[in-house]
Amino acid sequence: MSRETPKSATVHAFSGGRLDRRAQLRQGTAPKLAVRLKGDQAVLIEGKGGLFRIALFQPSTEEGVVYLGMREDGTQLVAEVGDERSLGEEHRLIDLRSLAMQGLVDASELAVLAQARSLIFWHERHGFCANCGAQTELREGGYRRDCPQCKAQHFPRTDPVVIIAVRGPQGVLLGRGHHFAPGVYSALAGFMEPGESIEEAARREVFEETGILAHEIAYHSSQPWPFPSSLMIGLIGRAEGGVLNIDAAELEDARWFGKAELEQMMADAHAGGLKVPRPAAIAHHLIHAAMEGL
Repeated sequence: MSRETPKSATVHAFSGGRLDRRAQLRQGTAPKLAVRLKGDQAVLIEGKGGLFRIALFQPSTEEGVVYLGMREDGTQLVAEVGDERSLGEEHRLIDLRSLAMQGLVDASELAVLAQARSLIFWHERHGFCANCGAQTELREGGYRRDCPQCKAQHFPRTDPVVIIAVRGPQGVLLGRGHHFAPGVYSALAGFMEPGESIEEAARREVFEETGILAHEIAYHSSQPWPFPSSLMIGLIGRAEGGVLNIDAAELEDARWFGKAELEQMMADAHAGGLKVPRPAAIAHHLIHAAMEGL
């Protein structure tokens, strides 16, 4: 797989974190402050310039909190589940998608929230051992759960997803999922399967969903996506054949878009109301890079 360098140094939403995550820090006794989340919502306070910032609390307990890392000012951050009873008039509960899509928090703070959301979600669903069914115990600051009965160790998982914009003589191949917002077309994506390389997964997804054969697959960039805990591996490929044949179970539609039409979609100026994902999504940057290469 070759490496296709992005034309800009864009930091994708949920990436760009600046916390020091060293494992050696997780067992330290330095004072800690807690980030609180309730499902997909984070507890925030109003900052400057119309932005919000993370509200920090004294941890409600030493048990059950997940270590996030050390900030540049030496503050140690942990994450815990909160509820409305812990909120004051100055606090706001805002979901992470809205924060990302509307640019309501600094990129580095959004990355902290993504890390916290992914870890808390995993702990909420792995309280019991998958091997023997016994209740597990939090260890290593929340980066492991141990089973006291069968001694199995369980670690937070990240699910790799390939997402690819395919170039061809007719333009860039984009698809529209059944759940997409009206008018939105995006890069093709799917979870990697056991035993696949990144390139193999990308070729399979493109062929399964559209019947198009892809090659010359190049890495562009990646994006953590905390819903619940995926890593989007951004790729650009080139079509080498095949006939467009849409898998109706996966896609509502798929077609080729020329450069002029893509530019209109990027600018929200398409006469038919068609759009690409917002800049918070890696798909936006993949489509832009593929368009520029036409």
